Amino acid sequence: MTRTLIVVDMQVDFCPGGRLAVAGGDEIVAPINAMMPDFDTVVLTQDWHPANHASFADNHPGAEPFSLTQMEYGPQVLWPAHCVIGTQGAEFHPDLDTRRADAIIRKGFRADIDSYSAFYENDYKTPTGLAAYLRERHLEDLYFVGLAHDFCVSWSAVDAARLGFSVTVIEDATRAIDLNGSREAARNNMRDAGVQLV
Repeated sequence: MTRTLIVVDMQVDFCPGGRLAVAGGDEIVAPINAMMPDFDTVVLTQDWHPANHASFADNHPGAEPFSLTQMEYGPQVLWPAHCVIGTQGAEFHPDLDTRRADAIIRKGFRADIDSYSAFYENDYKTPTGLAAYLRERHLEDLYFVGLAHDFCVSWSAVDAARLGFSVTVIEDATRAIDLNGSREAARNNMRDAGVQLV
């Protein structure tokens, strides 16, 4: 069976020094590069937000970053502005080997809806096109790495499992934000969905 590596959001803003840095985020770049040749296909995802994105605390007067608000599609964490289209923070980490990418999936570019999963916007109705890309190429065996373990990686992995793919998360090649115990909650959600954690 062909194996696909899905590298989630390895971007400047999610690494130390970035606007929404994940502790140790840059430590996994070299291991991810090293594992790319072991896979038949490599897909990169890229958080890609307009400056007026509804998930940015700056766009809600008086709101604190990391507070919760209610959107039409449910509760939404308000983040510091990050991965804004056209900024250096939205670019891939400079050491990431993007030459191996067979496809790049951009998500979160609709101003009124956030997107953690590589498969759907957070309304669970708007697909990114990744599932169709994988299915057309008969790529069923998916391995996830990247940032952040407890948000975009876990949401992507759970959605992939629900869509019927075989899903593994290589935890050593992820890092977590761990907001109020979110890492352990994400691990439980992934296991419950049938995701293998290795």
